[in-house]
Amino acid sequence: MTEFDVIQRTNEFQSIETLVQQLHLLDIQEGDSIIVHSSLSHMGWIAGAEQAVVGALMQVITPKGTIVMPAQSTANSEPSYWSLPPVPEAWQQPLRDALPAFDPHLTPLRGMGKIAECFIRHPKTIRSAHPAHSFMAWGQNAEDWMKSHPIESSFGLESPLGKMYQTSVKIVLIGVDYDSCTALHLAEYLADQKYYSKQGAAMLVNGKRQWVTYDMLDVNSERFPAIGKEFEAQSGNSIHYGKLGQARTRTIPMKPLVDFGVEWLNSHPVQQEQ
Repeated sequence: MTEFDVIQRTNEFQSIETLVQQLHLLDIQEGDSIIVHSSLSHMGWIAGAEQAVVGALMQVITPKGTIVMPAQSTANSEPSYWSLPPVPEAWQQPLRDALPAFDPHLTPLRGMGKIAECFIRHPKTIRSAHPAHSFMAWGQNAEDWMKSHPIESSFGLESPLGKMYQTSVKIVLIGVDYDSCTALHLAEYLADQKYYSKQGAAMLVNGKRQWVTYDMLDVNSERFPAIGKEFEAQSGNSIHYGKLGQARTRTIPMKPLVDFGVEWLNSHPVQQEQ
């Protein structure tokens, strides 16, 4: 879709000011802590595009609150699992030998969207140190939440998600569904059923690049929309619905959703593929 097409499909002029008004209607206020998942393409044409979205979020939250977004860099992972796209088997060991070590300032995001790509460039945004599943944050709790991210706890209690789970955090889904809701990976870590696979990533260890292997919990976001649908049916009064730009947007309390997700996963176990 061209920019002209986006303009034609946008009903009225949109800017930082109109986004700020909508954020307040979505129960997002000064001092809040939020984790944002977004699709700029669903928001329509906005003066300033992704910069305007990031600016509006920061204007509303202020440094008294905290904005978090996933900053995943899944290209730094075990290449034998790659499927979108796969690589020839003959390339797999050369990739393990050649992939650059994770660098929070240089390692690119993968599949996070334009808003996240803009957010990471802010000089006060802090990125956690996980080589494949990092988060990034700006504001009051950014340094504390991002300072520790163990490699074997991508989305567990020792990760930034675990720290957010202990506080009052709101999830904001902007033009995306629950399959983009990273917080539900924490529910997978807390659920009874767990399967693990061997993962790997290029990291700096004592200043030297190394290929590091670790055990990674098998996660599956394809089940998250079903969790979200049932959560909304039972707890819809805790969710604020509206729009940001032209995108359907939901503001959801994180801890109740994660707790519900744990119960749902425990009551819907799956058979591990052999």
